[in-house]
Amino acid sequence: MTGICEVIITASDPEWLAAFTRRMIEDRLAACGQQITAIRSLYRWDGAIQDDPEARVALHTRLDLVPQIVERADAEHPYDVPCVLAVPVIAANPAYIAWVNSETQAP
Repeated sequence: MTGICEVIITASDPEWLAAFTRRMIEDRLAACGQQITAIRSLYRWDGAIQDDPEARVALHTRLDLVPQIVERADAEHPYDVPCVLAVPVIAANPAYIAWVNSETQAP
């Protein structure tokens, strides 16, 4: 394991998601965020299947910072239950791992 992960977050407003991503980087909770501004999300909510446009970001960060990112998303996200998924990176360019570690806060 590398000690880093990709944290995936979705939102209906791409600009809100970009601003949230910027705050995560400014606060050194993420080294970067790669945003896809147009995705289509299908899901069940309140007993009905929803079909909505959303945006998606993949934050690159340390595994040990995930709880803080989840806490911030829960506090700041407009959704009642925001999608926040951490996917561990099992292998990566060692120089990239070092960069992610250097750009995020120490545990």
